[in-house]
Amino acid sequence: MSAHIAVDVVVDAPPEAVWTAVTDWPRQSEWMLGTKVWSTDQDGVGVGGGIEAFTGVGRVGFLDTMVITEWDPPRRCVVQHTGRVVKGLGIFEVVALPEGRSRFVWAEELEVPLGIVGKAGWPLVKPGFAWGVRRSLNKLARDVEAENAGF
Repeated sequence: MSAHIAVDVVVDAPPEAVWTAVTDWPRQSEWMLGTKVWSTDQDGVGVGGGIEAFTGVGRVGFLDTMVITEWDPPRRCVVQHTGRVVKGLGIFEVVALPEGRSRFVWAEELEVPLGIVGKAGWPLVKPGFAWGVRRSLNKLARDVEAENAGF
């Protein structure tokens, strides 16, 4: 079963600033709830670049490995989740808005694990997952706006 989720946030900063913040993989650790992120292959830049993220508390959690399959700065980055727990696509899009603002969209097209149990559980898990992503994106927006105030 495939599961879709998309969360977006409007950022009072130009697309280039949002793109720079979003694709600074280690910096994602500062705004992404419960997750530490780092780049691997090609420093996490361009098609074929690698990214890893550990989501959890202490040693309890999971490793999410990813390979960049599409790279179109400052507009779009698509990653293929290649880990044991998370599989599917992650899509980051930055859309230019009037007055130097941007909309950042985080979407996931995930293969739900655990067969019928995962399929039955996704509707219960999805709201909490969306809440965590929304909270993370709001933190991202505040950080990028503070850095770009007055520009």
